Amino acid sequence: MVLLKIYSESRGMAEKESCAFFSVLILVLKFTKSLYFQRFCEIMGCRIHEREEIRMAKGENQRLKLLYLLDILNTYTDDEHALSMAELVSKLDACGVNAERKALYTDIEELRKYGADIIGEKDGSSYTYRIGNRKFELAELKLLVDAVQSSKFITRKKSSELIKKLEDQTSKYHAATLNHQVFVAGRVKTMNESIYYNVDLIHTAISEDVKVRFRYFMWNEHKKQVYRRGGAYYSVSPWGLTWDDENYYLIGYDDEYESIRYYRVDKMKKIVITDDKREGKESFKSLDMAAYSKKRFGMFDGEETEVELLCENHMAGVIVDRFGKSTPFLKQDENHFIAIVSVAVSIQFIGWIVALGEGVKIVGPDSVVDQMRNQVYRLNETYLD
Repeated sequence: MVLLKIYSESRGMAEKESCAFFSVLILVLKFTKSLYFQRFCEIMGCRIHEREEIRMAKGENQRLKLLYLLDILNTYTDDEHALSMAELVSKLDACGVNAERKALYTDIEELRKYGADIIGEKDGSSYTYRIGNRKFELAELKLLVDAVQSSKFITRKKSSELIKKLEDQTSKYHAATLNHQVFVAGRVKTMNESIYYNVDLIHTAISEDVKVRFRYFMWNEHKKQVYRRGGAYYSVSPWGLTWDDENYYLIGYDDEYESIRYYRVDKMKKIVITDDKREGKESFKSLDMAAYSKKRFGMFDGEETEVELLCENHMAGVIVDRFGKSTPFLKQDENHFIAIVSVAVSIQFIGWIVALGEGVKIVGPDSVVDQMRNQVYRLNETYLD
C-alpha cells in the first residue's frame, strides 16, 4: 500500500523531479534488500509499459503525417471553410499522429513546395489555413457530375460510384452540394455493366493495332437478349470510338462486309483482343469522324446525299445546331431560306424532318422527296385507314 501511495503521488510530479525521486528511492530499497524492491520494480515496469503503449498508439501513423495533413486540408477546407492550427493538431491526433504547432508550420511549407495551394489567413490573433486552387474547380465537378448522371450508357451502379469519386475531389462541404444535384435513379440506363471494360479493351486494341472479336446482341419482344448473326463472333478492326445520341459507338472495319461500320458498345459482349493486325486503314483515312457522326441520325446508315431543305427563317437555329455553322444557307424569299446538308438518308432522318413540322420541307433531290412521300403514304395507311 505504501508503494502504491508513493506511485500515485509521483504521477503528479514533473518529469525531471519524478526521475530524481525514483533514482533515490531505488537505491534505498536496493540497500534494504527488502521484498518491497521487487514489488516496486513490478509496479514501475507496468507504468513504463503503459506509457510506451500510449506513445506508440498516438504516434503509430507518424510517418504518414504529411499525407494525413494534406488529406485533412483537402477534406475540411475550401474557400468558405478554414482550420486553425489547434484544429489541425486535433484532427491529426485523431488520425494517430502527434503534432506540434512549430513542426506544423514546417510541414505546411513542405506541402507548398510539393505543389499544394495552402493559404494562410490572419483570423484575429492567430492564423487559419485552407486549400486554394484544386485540380478541379467546383463548376467543373458539377459539369462532370451532370455528364455522368445523364449518360445513358453508364449503369446506375457505376454512375453512383463515379459521382462518389468526383465528390472526393473537393471538400466535404462542396461534396454535399454535388450530391444534392444528383438524380440518377429515374433515368434510363444501360444494363450492361461490362461496357467500361469493353471501352478499355477497344482502346488497347487500337493502340496495339490489332482486331477485336465480340458477339453483338439485340432485344426481342420478350425483352430477352438475342445474338445477331446466329451468335457468331464479329471480327472488326477498331479505328475509333464516338458518342452520339447518348450512346457510345465503336467505328471499325468489318471483315464480313469489308467496309467501315459502327456498333453500340453497350450491346457488345464477350469482347476479346486478337493477334490479327487491323485492316481498313485506307477506308478509315478517308473518313471524317466528326462528319461521319453528323451525317447519321441515331447512327443509322443510309446513302450519303446532299439534301436541300426549304426552311422558315426561325428554323435557322435548328439547322445550325444539327449540321454546324458552315452549312450553306441560300435566301429563298423574305421568310424562307434553303439549307444544303449532307446526310445519310435513313428512316430516322425522314422522321427528324417530320418532327420539325411545317418549318422544314425537303425540296431536293427528287429521290429523297420520293422517300418522304412514301413514308407519308405509309403513315396515312397506318393511322387514317
